[in-house]
Formats: sequence, structure tokens, C-alpha cells
Amino acid sequence: MTVTAERPPAAGSPRHLVGAADFAELGLGALLDRADGLRSQRHAADRERPLIGRQVALLFEKPSLRTRVSFEVAVNALGGHAIALGPDEVGLGRRETAADVARNLSRLVDAVVLRTFAHATLTEMAAASDVPIINALTDDEHPCQALADLLTLRRHFGRLAGLKLAYVGDGNNVAHSLLLGGAVAGLDVRVATPPAYGPDPTIVARAGELASGSGGRITVGTDARSAVADADAVYTDVWASMGREAEADERRDRFASYQVTTDLLVAASPDVVAMHCMPAHRGEEIAAEVLDGPRSVALEQAENRRYVQEALLIALVGEA
Repeated sequence: MTVTAERPPAAGSPRHLVGAADFAELGLGALLDRADGLRSQRHAADRERPLIGRQVALLFEKPSLRTRVSFEVAVNALGGHAIALGPDEVGLGRRETAADVARNLSRLVDAVVLRTFAHATLTEMAAASDVPIINALTDDEHPCQALADLLTLRRHFGRLAGLKLAYVGDGNNVAHSLLLGGAVAGLDVRVATPPAYGPDPTIVARAGELASGSGGRITVGTDARSAVADADAVYTDVWASMGREAEADERRDRFASYQVTTDLLVAASPDVVAMHCMPAHRGEEIAAEVLDGPRSVALEQAENRRYVQEALLIALVGEA
């Protein structure tokens, strides 16, 4: 008797979301169009459910509120089943190699959503996986957040190309994905950080290449007010990202002049919106009156995580 595997590897190479540069290949405009449609149909009784019978593993090595909840809601809303796995359950890189985890999960689920530390862990899993791997945050990038940010901007301004987006603060994973995603979208992205806290030069160079093909523009410097001048949106994030909490006191001193305040926004466009991916530290990277004020779109950014991730899941899993 011949015994065959119940779930053979998927035919062909799967598409992954490794970083925000992948928006170009995945079709940024189509993803945002679909996400917008899904948002408008969120309460419809006949809403599409293309993930019926599909299983999605959510493998999270870092804490999460918005990312985990928005992905679980997205999978369930599309008719699929989300399986949440914490760091102690998998022991990624300790109990098993990332490649072995990917190969095993490829036989059991239809996609893997991964939040991890080293970006190399994500790329190792993607190289070994027969199902899509979606980057839910690494130390290098946060592309799902950037995708939600672009949807938020497009819904607010009615367009993306030519918008001026200023990012003020730490040149971290969020900044990296905004540079790359903004470049794909044709934005004028300006990043201002304290000296020695700028974004990775390799990411900046890649963003510049992408911007040259989209009509966008990339500027990186240390002058917050110059970056914010005439900006349509001003974005910030925590000064000490996950894994850098021990540097928090030192960073408060070095980043003090990079707080997004009402005074800083005076230099921006009269219709400027304030953006933050949250969690936020009011009184540090952003003033409470800005985050909680009428110009803030932070909660819309958070809500839009669900819809862009639904669009991603359909594109990578539902239509595969």
C-alpha cells in the first residue's frame, strides 16, 4: 500500500510579504482598492469570505495588540481559521530552526503571519516555506503598518502621489517601511532623526531607487522643522522600540527636540494630519493634545490594519 501525505506542498512558489518594497510586485493600488471596498462592506451580510476552509498560523514572538487582533479579526471575517502561537509554544530558532518550522507549517496551514525579532528569521522562513509568509513586524520592517498608513492617507486626501509625509523620531522599522512603501506610492517622504539614529542606509538607497520609478522623493536628515515644512502628514513612533527599552532614558534626552507638538505642526500644511502607529507615549514622542486632537488619524490607522490585511490575505491565500 502506498501512503501519501495528507497535505502535499503547494505547487509553484508562493508570494510573500517580506517588506514594503514588495508592494510594487503585489500591486499597491489594487491592494488599497480592495481594502477600501472591504472596509465599506464590513457590515454587509453578503460580504466575501474567500478564506473558508483555510488555516492561517499567527506566530508571534513579540507582544502585540493591534497586529494580532486585526489579523485574527481579518482571518475570521474572511471565513478562515486563525491559529495563534506564542514564543514559548514554538521556540523559533531554539527548539527548531526557522526553516524547519516553515516546512512543517507548510504541510498544515495555508499561510503564516510572523512577528519576530531578526529580519533574517523571516527571510529564512520565506525561503523554506511552500505557503505565503506575511511580515507582521521584524526589527527591520513593519510593512502591514505602512500599508494601513497608505490607505489612511489615500482615504483622507483622495490620492497618494505627491503627498508630503514627514516622519520625525527614531529611524526604526516603521520608518523603514514608510520609506519603502511611500517610495512605491510616489510620496515625498522626509525623515528627520537625531544624529546616529537615522534609518539604515541600505533601506534609504532602495527607497531612492523605488522613488525614481514612481515620481516620489526621499529625503533623510536631522532637522525636524525642515522635514515638516508644508507636510500633509507628520508621523512619529516611540523613541525606544521593542528590544531597546534599556536605552529609553538615554533616548529621551537625545530625542527631546523631536517631539511632535502643536508648535511643530505650525510649520506643516494647514490641513496636516498627525500619524502614530501606537502604542504611544504621550509627552514623549508626541504631545497628548496632538495624539488626542482633531488632526490625529491614529485610530483610523489602527482600524485600517484589519482591511489592508484582509486584502493581503485574499491576494496571497484566497486567490492562490
